[in-house]
Amino acid sequence: MQAICPCGSGSHLDECCGHYHAGTPAPSAEHLMRSRYSAYVLGLADYLLSTTLIAQQTGIDRAAISAWSAQSTWLGLEVESAEVFGGQPEHAFVTFTARWHDGQGEHSHHERSAFVQNAGRWYYIDSTVPLKAGRNDPCPCQSGLKFKKCCAGFV
Repeated sequence: MQAICPCGSGSHLDECCGHYHAGTPAPSAEHLMRSRYSAYVLGLADYLLSTTLIAQQTGIDRAAISAWSAQSTWLGLEVESAEVFGGQPEHAFVTFTARWHDGQGEHSHHERSAFVQNAGRWYYIDSTVPLKAGRNDPCPCQSGLKFKKCCAGFV
């Protein structure tokens, strides 16, 4: 029997987030966000790191992500909206609520996450990891634009 994808789509894992976990680029910010939730459920810390904005990856605590993922019982994901903005590079916001249970009880996290697409791949812009860029510096997403003309409005 095939496993149902944890992202809440109702599809089988291998037909949904599983192929993104295996390396196929997510076609949208919403798909990437859903696959990241599934990665938490499945303990795929390397996937979570690799889908975070490259400039932020060194600021992420892989061990903490792995521990939180393993010590939590994941209860569900609700995607409220996905807003996609045109331009190059393309940006998006995905608003969602994730629920889980751990040793301290049941929790929910509501977030409006920012994403940027670069070289055909979507990346999560982690609001907990500071972007070290001034307004006139090159954007950390590696778009070639100045930060103020690119990702500054999405962090």
